[in-house]
Amino acid sequence: MRLVFAGTPSVAVPPLERLLQTGHEVVAVVTRPDAPAGRGRKLQRSPVGEVADAHGIEVLTPAKAGDPEFLARLAELAPDLAPVVAYGGLIPPSALAVPRLGWVNLHFSLLPAWRGAAPVQHAILHGDELTGAAVFQLEKGLDTGPVFGQLTEVIRPDDTSGALLERLSEAGAELLAQVVDGIAAGALTAVAQPVDGVSLAPKLTAEDAHLDWSVPVFAVDRRIRACTPAPGAWTTFRGDRVKVGPVRATPSAGAGAGTDASADADRLAPGEIRVERKRILVGTATDPVVLGEVVPPGKKAMPATDWARGARPEPGERFE
Repeated sequence: MRLVFAGTPSVAVPPLERLLQTGHEVVAVVTRPDAPAGRGRKLQRSPVGEVADAHGIEVLTPAKAGDPEFLARLAELAPDLAPVVAYGGLIPPSALAVPRLGWVNLHFSLLPAWRGAAPVQHAILHGDELTGAAVFQLEKGLDTGPVFGQLTEVIRPDDTSGALLERLSEAGAELLAQVVDGIAAGALTAVAQPVDGVSLAPKLTAEDAHLDWSVPVFAVDRRIRACTPAPGAWTTFRGDRVKVGPVRATPSAGAGAGTDASADADRLAPGEIRVERKRILVGTATDPVVLGEVVPPGKKAMPATDWARGARPEPGERFE
């Protein structure tokens, strides 16, 4: 079949590369326009666009997928099918109607759970133990189309959204290739999504990534992992925004020590920082956490112990 692939970030690269290994012809790639990146703010091709360039595949970068020039070129390419993975833009009905067999989307959740832009982040944030990927027929509604196939993936206790997305991207690449083969052979029929179990996963904002230390340790841990690497969990210290990487839960030093008094003495208030020789603790509503990496304003990520040597938190100081 003639394919037009739509995708933008690095998570869409394994599915594209897997499709290039099949007997189908990827006649063009649709990706978001080049964007400023790095310290020099030079225009940079998207990861998917770079792969397409390396393989000599035509790259289309419409500002909107409904632009007349893009629709005309899409019609000229006459694709049979258009696979989509994390394109990052709306595909309007005018574009949906062009490929002979429509568009199919590789989505990183077990639909109808977590429809939207950030399914992996919300799965971690809400404490799901199982997630997966689904390939469905794209239609006007938000991730509402019938499903051709899906796979499951266990969410590990230390998974960040970045690590989980990487695994789902690799596994989803094979799923997408199998679905494209099945559609080409006329051997697959899409099944309507269940009516029950619908949940939405809007993009996480910077404000969503602001840590609240007054919640239990499991909630702090989930929010940090869900926001890693983007948008990046953060807190404030002495009025400056500080990014925080994944943490490790640890029982309070006084827990099990023999007396309630000793436990109370070692308990930290929410956000309170305690500097120890080999670790930095921060209080939550329950047990404290051990900080991992910290990113101070204008600096690179560093171990929390290195940050503390420079910042010198006073006893009783807190993250806010």
